[in-house]
Amino acid sequence: MKMPHEASRLWRFLYALVTLIKPLFCRLRIEGREKMPATGGCVLACNHTLGPDYVLLAYASPRQVYFMAKTEIFGWHPLIARLLTTVGTFPVERGKGDVAAMNTAVDVVRDGRVLGMFPEGTRSRSGVLMRGKTGAARIAMNAGAPVVPAVVINSPQIFKQLFRFGRRPEVTICFGDPLAMPGDPNDPAQVRANTERVMYAMAALLPPALRGAYGQNEPAQHEL
Repeated sequence: MKMPHEASRLWRFLYALVTLIKPLFCRLRIEGREKMPATGGCVLACNHTLGPDYVLLAYASPRQVYFMAKTEIFGWHPLIARLLTTVGTFPVERGKGDVAAMNTAVDVVRDGRVLGMFPEGTRSRSGVLMRGKTGAARIAMNAGAPVVPAVVINSPQIFKQLFRFGRRPEVTICFGDPLAMPGDPNDPAQVRANTERVMYAMAALLPPALRGAYGQNEPAQHEL
């Protein structure tokens, strides 16, 4: 697998490091990597479980991924804050309507970069897909960019089997086709409709047992 192009030096170093140590943690299978746009901004929307989803999604992507992270993490230690900033991560006040972070996210996508987001807003303890929040769709709509659905499957097993002997768990990462995000980002109904389209596209990449409320066919009213 090729190293992401257009990546910073630190990102390339971390990519090489993960490549080296990955066999100690899991057997990784990546599907649909070629569906990621080669250039231009986009939002990479992924499910969120109790596994190391940030690392796995970033590693599987053919391009460097920029993430938002809760502000508290940046306060843990100055070195951690500097590391996060260097790899393109920026803080967000979760649950408080952080306008500045949303504007930064839109700028990241408009600048032609890949913004990684987890539309569920929090980790699913069961691994079953939860109802999506509207941030990913709204950012993509404001930036005039597509959303690429993706899923990480079985990543919690990495932690569960970390200190056990035996074969490492198989983890799968799937990328779906990019979805255009039409409509007015100031219209809540259109933003919600696009959000549902993203969530159904993510669900289609998951095993049926993990699709949750999105296991049924997408309702016609969610089409734009």
